[in-house]
Amino acid sequence: MREYVLDANILMSMLMSGKADYRPLLSFFTFILPEFVLVEVEKYSEVIKQKSRLSDTELLQWTYFVFSQLAILPRYALQQESLAKAEELLRNVDLKDVPYVALSMQVDLPLLTRDKLLYDGLRKQGFRKVQLFEDFLKNI
Repeated sequence: MREYVLDANILMSMLMSGKADYRPLLSFFTFILPEFVLVEVEKYSEVIKQKSRLSDTELLQWTYFVFSQLAILPRYALQQESLAKAEELLRNVDLKDVPYVALSMQVDLPLLTRDKLLYDGLRKQGFRKVQLFEDFLKNI
C-alpha cells in the first residue's frame, strides 16, 4: 500500500527535522491530510521555526518541498457520517484528532501517527486502520 493518512505530529516532525531523509518517503508514498492540519501547523509555527535549526530560507525551501508532496483535503470533503463515527471513537481519547480518523475511515486508508495515546485509544475501540509511524518505517 502506498497511500496513507498522515497525522499532524508526523508532519510537524518532518518540518522541524529539515532532514533530506524524508525526501524519498515523501516522493514514494502518497500522504493525505485534512485541512485541519494547517491550523495545527500554524499554531506551532514558532516551535517549528525554533526547533528546525534551519535558516529562514532553508526552512521555507524545505516547507515548500514537503507541502508539494502532500494531498490536503478541504473540510467539505469529509462526510458527516465519517465525522460522527470518528467523534464517537475519539470521545474518550482526543477529539482534536477527529478529522484525521474521519478521513482515514472515509478513504479507507491507514492513519499513521506518533501519538501512542491515540493509537492505543483507537485500537481499544476496535479501529485497526492505525499504525505507529515508527512501525511503518520499520516495515518499509
